[in-house]
Formats: sequence, C-alpha cells, structure tokens
Amino acid sequence: MAEPTLNYVDCPDTGTGHRMAYWQWGDAKAEHTVVCVHGLTRQGRDFDTLARSLVARSPHPLQVVCPDVAGRGESDRLTDPQAYAVPTYVSDLLALLAQLRPATLDWVGTSMGGLIGIAVCSLAESIGLSVRRLVLNDVGPVIEWESLQRIGGYVGKAMEFESLEHAAEALWEISQSFGPHTPAQWLELTRPMLRPAQSGKVRLHYDPAIAASLSGLTQEASAQGEAMLWRMYDAIVAPTLLLRGAESDLLSPETAQQMCARGPRARLVEFPGVGHAPTLIAPEQLEAVVSFLLG
Repeated sequence: MAEPTLNYVDCPDTGTGHRMAYWQWGDAKAEHTVVCVHGLTRQGRDFDTLARSLVARSPHPLQVVCPDVAGRGESDRLTDPQAYAVPTYVSDLLALLAQLRPATLDWVGTSMGGLIGIAVCSLAESIGLSVRRLVLNDVGPVIEWESLQRIGGYVGKAMEFESLEHAAEALWEISQSFGPHTPAQWLELTRPMLRPAQSGKVRLHYDPAIAASLSGLTQEASAQGEAMLWRMYDAIVAPTLLLRGAESDLLSPETAQQMCARGPRARLVEFPGVGHAPTLIAPEQLEAVVSFLLG
C-alpha cells in the first residue's frame, strides 16, 4: 500500500497561530473518516499498521487521518510552553475536523489522544459533529499519580543518539510497558520518532517544552481535572471501546470498571503482558480495533 500523504491545517492560538501536520491514508473524499491521535511523546506515524489495516479491510471508501499534535513530528512548535495542554490540542483537532468536514467520524485515541477524544466527543452534539464510534486506548478520566510521575521523569529531556539502532535501544528502556515487539517492529516504531541533530547525530522529534504541563502539576490539580473529565465522559453517547494493558499503571482496573458502568458504558478489552500503552500492532490488539470500527 502507498505511503500516507502529509497535509497541514492552520490552527489559532494566542500568538501568531501555528500549523498542525496530519498524515492521510485512503480516500480523501470518503464520507467515513477515522481520526487516530497519539500519546504525549509520540506522533501520528504510530498508527501506520492500524491505518493500513482499516483501509485494506473497509468494505466502503474510508480515510484515516493521523495528526502530529502540536510540538510533535512535522507540526509547528508553540511559542508559549504553557500552551502545550489539552485545551490547545482540542482546539487544534476541532480546526482539523472543520477542514476535513467528515460526514461520519470514528476516533481512536491513545493515552493523551484519548483525553483529547473524550473532550471532542463530549462536545459532538453541541457542535453538530456525528461521532459514530470511539476507541480509548489505555486512558480514562482518572490518571494514576504514580504514572504521571514516571512519565515526568523522562519527558522533555534532551536526548541525542548515534544512530537509529542506538535510539531504538535507548527508547526501549523506557517503553517496555508497550509489551512484546519484534526488533523489526520496534525499529519501525522508532524511525518516525527521530530527526537529524545539528551535531550529526539524531534527536527525538518533539519540542522538550511539552513537559511544561507536567512540571507544575499537583495531585490537587490532577483531582480537579478528573472531575471535569468524568463530566465529559458521561456526556459521550457514541459506542465506546476501552482498551487496557492488563499491567497498565496509568489506567487502573477500578477506573476501567467505572467507565463500563457509566457514560457510554464502554466495552472493555484487556491485553495480558502489556502495560501503558498497547501499540495496536500485535494481531489481537489490531483485530480488536478493526473489528469494532468496521464491524
């Protein structure tokens, strides 16, 4: 299958505005659009395997759109580090949806991408957006504090590597919770994470300033955010699939069970031997999402 096309959308902000990049697979004129949004330090090419499978298996024309959230991948960096936060990302994704104008929308969100999805889908009816199905990948309204501290321990640190292979090895050290991957799979996940550095080495693709939203976060502020996220989650009406790594330290079993009992009453699928977060590459993970969206 051909590679995706790289496109951009102009997004407003408090400064001069910025451009968000997105990768488009399939038929750009299709009425059915699947938007896939990545986690905190990742980028849109994380969904290559899922996008290829969806386009290949869909019985009708389909496009899959995978943005690089601001400050990541091919998107612009923000002038204000404090703007690296969910409200900005929601505004940017709404600008993208206004440009795409999908007749029918499915949303797949991993971690941070799921939080953005909860906010967007909670607004759907009020903004005339038709959300058909929602996939939340290892995330919910309650994010465990210990997980936030773990993530804060490595996000934003400037790292350079001698080569793709050295980068893959170093990134695996902080990503083993993703679960088993073959060396080839991990290299393919790592490749889009790198950019040339001035030193002649390679560096991570994202703006280190994305860590700003974590550095000043307190448990009290986190708890206040949870209450707002629960209200948003309860407003969602689209059928929802909740994926959880059985060893996840970010989405607890208790939160997952609450998500099955309230709001859209998500259907829960857990993957043994996986923590935060499933990469949707393993056959059982891929099948869970594809069958839900195309079934």
